[in-house]
Amino acid sequence: MDHFAAAEEQLASQRLRQKLEEVNAAAQTNLAPVQDHVNYTLQKAYFKCAYECFDRSRRQDEITNCVENCSIPLSNVQQTFENEMAQFQEKLNRSLMVCQDKYEGAKLQKKSGAMNDMISCADQAIQDNIKMLPLLANKLKTSFGIRDDNSSL
Repeated sequence: MDHFAAAEEQLASQRLRQKLEEVNAAAQTNLAPVQDHVNYTLQKAYFKCAYECFDRSRRQDEITNCVENCSIPLSNVQQTFENEMAQFQEKLNRSLMVCQDKYEGAKLQKKSGAMNDMISCADQAIQDNIKMLPLLANKLKTSFGIRDDNSSL
């Protein structure tokens, strides 16, 4: 029975990894416009601004302050993005921990089908979180003033 249980847990772990890969793919797809905005639009603006700070008529401390001021919009957006992603990850982790806790309880009670229940619970939690990604992306787009390409047509 131990060999069977170990094989069952290994299979469940593999299925869970596949589901988490789905979350990563969905996150990359949904958040690509936001990341493009940060990586290209905001970084380009930062470098242009910082470049203009370097003027021989300015003292070194003025140049340093100018460059620091140029970095503020980019830093704020990056921090907001990282905070939102950390919250998303935390919610996903909490929902998966609930599934794990239910599984551990069912295992202690020697309930049959506990592993299938855990897989089903984890799958539902992951699907629920994937459904939240477009909402998160829209929230970030609105916050950062990103317009969809289709809105200009």
